[in-house]
Amino acid sequence: MDRGIADLNLNDGEDEAFSLPVDSEEQNALYDFCLVGCYLTANVVNFPAMRNTMANIWHPLKGVQISDLGEKCFLFKFFNEVDISRVISGAHWTFNNHLLVFHRLVEGEDPMAVPLVFSGS
Repeated sequence: MDRGIADLNLNDGEDEAFSLPVDSEEQNALYDFCLVGCYLTANVVNFPAMRNTMANIWHPLKGVQISDLGEKCFLFKFFNEVDISRVISGAHWTFNNHLLVFHRLVEGEDPMAVPLVFSGS
């Protein structure tokens, strides 16, 4: 066993790195049906608890993917227009009594530089 480990070489079997082409249509599709939101609170937001709670409350038909952007801001990716429209128009927008303000992303917008001025009804 010790001899087998001693014979290992990091250069053996290494392949060249490759890059995946990023098509502009793929990039635009990346933010289709996406919302950026930030909780209005001075407290820390427990991301796993928030993610599970909001997904259960909204219960989108095709699911929702929630990513932590930092600074109490999150990216909510839905997978069809019906789900995102339903959530925007009448969903619950608080977690632990903290309001979530949001912005629906459109093509070419930077999720970290959009104004967050809307809240659910």
